[in-house]
Amino acid sequence: MTSLSEILDMGGYAVFVWPAYGIAAVIMIVLAVMSWRALVTERAILEKLEAEHGSRRNQREEVNDG
Repeated sequence: MTSLSEILDMGGYAVFVWPAYGIAAVIMIVLAVMSWRALVTERAILEKLEAEHGSRRNQREEVNDG
């Protein structure tokens, strides 16, 4: 049975594989954070525009009711 250290060594390629996994993980985390921040910013812009001009949904409801 192989030991854990042999598995983590990856046949001598661990020095290349583990940094690649680390870099990929960091990039994915950065992209997730950037996407979340963009979503928050866009929602704030949308709320501001709806407050200034009213939402289309509210305008359609007023037309249908009146």
